[in-house]
Amino acid sequence: MNKIPFPKAVLFDFDGVIVDSFKCHYGAWKTAFKEIFNKDICPFPEATHAGKAPYKIAEYFAEFGGDVSKAPALNKLKQAHLLKTTTPPELLPGVHELQDFLSENNIPHGIASNAYTAFVENSVKQTGAKFTICMGVDQFAEPKPSPVPYLTLATHLGIKEEDFKEVLIFEDSLTGIQAAAATGMVAVGLLTQYSEEELLANGAVKVFPTLLEAYQEIVSL
Repeated sequence: MNKIPFPKAVLFDFDGVIVDSFKCHYGAWKTAFKEIFNKDICPFPEATHAGKAPYKIAEYFAEFGGDVSKAPALNKLKQAHLLKTTTPPELLPGVHELQDFLSENNIPHGIASNAYTAFVENSVKQTGAKFTICMGVDQFAEPKPSPVPYLTLATHLGIKEEDFKEVLIFEDSLTGIQAAAATGMVAVGLLTQYSEEELLANGAVKVFPTLLEAYQEIVSL
């Protein structure tokens, strides 16, 4: 695909696409883990767990802590710590430009994240992003890499299946790209954490450094 199609709708992941919130998340994991297990947490398993649902990450950390049964409590406490943070995540390049363009042209768009809805909505407010449709993992029957989150968001936005080939999904993780590709929509990768080769191998049809370069291509179509 030389160029992405002019979109009839655009769906976004959140972390790594709209914002960089790793410090927010990992900080909350560290403090919650310390409170429950009374020791320091291990490094974040980025290679295997980037983009995965919070309860899956909690299971990994709880296993390191020595008691997997405490994973639900760890996940709940982490979310509580996360929502208390007053430091907003960093807004990534191109977000305002692309979101403003979509709004001005009445192109449906929204966020489907493996993070919880409350965190996504709070972060959108903190960063000044203007997204009005934000859906988190607590609103989906299955998390990514299942296509369910994006199919659910598409239904919420009133997107018809016959238009899927002209609907863009922006993702940065392999988990997310797999989910996007499985919908039959146009999976577009961003180089936040994985290489172009990795994203293409997992289902991306095209890759951009950030949303800014994607925006520049869309407005030239």
